Amino acid sequence: MDRSDISTGRGVRGAQIPLGAGIAWGRALTSGSISRVAKFGIGQVVRHRVYPFRGVVFDVDPVFCNTEEWWEAIPEDIRPNKDQPYYHLYAENAESEYVAYVSEQNLLADDTGEPLRHPQIEEAFIEAADGRFMARHHAVN
Repeated sequence: MDRSDISTGRGVRGAQIPLGAGIAWGRALTSGSISRVAKFGIGQVVRHRVYPFRGVVFDVDPVFCNTEEWWEAIPEDIRPNKDQPYYHLYAENAESEYVAYVSEQNLLADDTGEPLRHPQIEEAFIEAADGRFMARHHAVN
């Protein structure tokens, strides 16, 4: 599997939309003078456009917010644009569960209704009767 658009947890977790903030799908995200509308929301199930994995969104960065080392490791001819939302996912494929960092251009909504097995999903979300995931509220300090 080409890891050109995913991270296995080395990424920087964005502070713009913290877990549990309940971002509405399509809510505007801002970073400095850049304003973007996130296509996917916290708790939404998505799948990668090219690679065979899917997962649940647990954080959103309005633009690329990972290391330059991570960015430069992606082959130049397939690097996604930095100026778009990037999503932190509790992701899984047929073999394993992991955390992925994926550009919006490489994600699609997943409406298959297939169950997810990533162990952190249950820790962070409550599954509603309709299959959507709602962030659990965590006490801070």
